[in-house]
This record gives sequence, C-alpha cells and structure tokens, in this order.
Amino acid sequence: MVEKKQFAGQVFERLLAKTPEPKIELQYSNPFQLLVATILAAQCTDLRVNMVTKTFFKEYPTPAKIARESQMVIAEKIKSTGFYRNKANSLIACCQRLMADYQGEVPRTVGELEKLPGVGRKTASVVVSNAYGVPAISVDTHVKRVADRLNLSKAKTPEATEEELKAVVAEENWTVFSQLLVLHGRYVCVARNPKCKQCTLLDICPSNEKVTS
Repeated sequence: MVEKKQFAGQVFERLLAKTPEPKIELQYSNPFQLLVATILAAQCTDLRVNMVTKTFFKEYPTPAKIARESQMVIAEKIKSTGFYRNKANSLIACCQRLMADYQGEVPRTVGELEKLPGVGRKTASVVVSNAYGVPAISVDTHVKRVADRLNLSKAKTPEATEEELKAVVAEENWTVFSQLLVLHGRYVCVARNPKCKQCTLLDICPSNEKVTS
C-alpha cells in the first residue's frame, strides 16, 4: 500500500505539473446549475451540455421553474444532449424534491444528493467537490480507465474504484486528483489508441507496453 501511495503521488505531481489548475469543463455559476449540467452530461460531451445550458439556465434559473414545467417542454429543450426524455423526467423529479425537502437549495453532502431522483454517486461527488469545496473523488469512465491502466485500482465498479483511490490519495487532493484523471483520460489516455507518446506518465505507466502508442 505504501508503494502504491508513493506511485499515486508521482502520478499526481506529474499530471499537476502539466495542468496546474485543472477545472471541470461544465460551465455553471451556482450549485443548482452544476447539478443540472452534470445530470445532462450523462452519455454526452461537456461541450454539448454547455451549448444547451447557455440558454436553458436563462429560461430556468431556479429549481422551482423546472419543477412545474412539463416533461415534453423540458425534453425538447435538452434534446441534443441525448436520452432527453429520461433526463427531462430526472430533472423535473429532482427539482420537485429540492422544492419539497430542501426549500430549493442543493444539499451539501453526497448522501443527501444521492437521494435525489436522477442523481448517482458520481454526480453527487462532482457537485459537492466543485460547488462546495468538499473533498471527493468522482469516478466516471475516464477516471475508471486511467486508474485501471495505472494499476491504481482494479475494481469492477465505480464505487469500489472510488474507495481504492481514496486509500492511496491524500484527502486534500481527492478533488484535484480525480479531475486530473478525467482530463488525462479525455485527451491523452483515451479509450482507443491512447496517445502514449504524448503522455507525461509514459516511463512509469505499467500499461505502456500493452496499449497502442
């Protein structure tokens, strides 16, 4: 475990040197907007979500407005994000719960957020860490893939991956570390044909001979 912690520290330092201020790419100005954007980002690029929310947030600045809107109207406005009917149902139900149980305020804990319709652990972790500054590791497909290739985790589920990463990364670095892995997985350590020759981790990566450079 000590060796894995040291290795995780190396990974963190190198990725941070390359991207000193890693930021979530979803655009938002408050916790509610981040919650909505993260729900919309499922199976969709952040770029597309940002295009949609640019006008969506002007029309629906509060959970109260979404809570009383029809599914058909919301679905049409978010159609280009994909799975729009399910997402519309989730947004409306989520906002109705926010109004009923939280006076329209977005909860500050992962546990409370996970109780909201349409909100899984990854979404909850993204919200608390980026909107409220609570250390959290959010495991998406990029984090899962990079952690697996680096042998930082071999867990089968995102939840188990999160726990294994938390065990080897200092708590104060959880949020930044997971965001670094997101960006690394999105732009360098991609699913197919990873860009190994561009990778700052190439010489220490245990998978560098198993993937296509």
